[in-house]
Amino acid sequence: MIMKLIRKIYDWMIKISSGENAMIALFIVSFMESSFFPIPPDVMIIPMVLATPKRAWKIAGLATFASVLGGYFGYIIGHYGYDLIARPIFDFYGYTDAFEAFKGYYHDWDVWIVFFGGITPFPYKVITIASGAVGADLWVFGIASVFARGIRFFLIAWLLYKYGVPMRAFIEKHLGKLTILGFTLLIGGFFLVKLF
Repeated sequence: MIMKLIRKIYDWMIKISSGENAMIALFIVSFMESSFFPIPPDVMIIPMVLATPKRAWKIAGLATFASVLGGYFGYIIGHYGYDLIARPIFDFYGYTDAFEAFKGYYHDWDVWIVFFGGITPFPYKVITIASGAVGADLWVFGIASVFARGIRFFLIAWLLYKYGVPMRAFIEKHLGKLTILGFTLLIGGFFLVKLF
């Protein structure tokens, strides 16, 4: 039931990405995805950049800006309404255990957790809400979010701008695996540095 709903939302996002209000829709989706929406804005960025390559940087910039704003909204949810709002969201998506693990690591790895949560396929909403719940520094949170979301969205826009339709297939098939691999290697490197 939930998967059918998510599939319908996904199909709707693909459809509106080619409409005249695509930029407005991208802003709304990018904002919502950072705090409670299940589907990432990449779903809209890919067809929008392919349809209008000259607007690639504008599309990536808008997605970044809206995503960071939405991240602050997620932060507010976590900070002021964890029990009332955040806990049910985590329970709904099955992220409660992830949040409990996150709390333990957050103060040691704060900026890196926000950064890698924003750049990888890991649900960014977990990071934004959890950051508010643990009272993360707002400046650190904001700067890490801008860099992470910017790198992610501008990289996708650049790859599509440069390589076009074949890159779409590659991104959709491999981006999640590649970023998780890169993230794992980098975190492993940080743990090794911390050990020595």
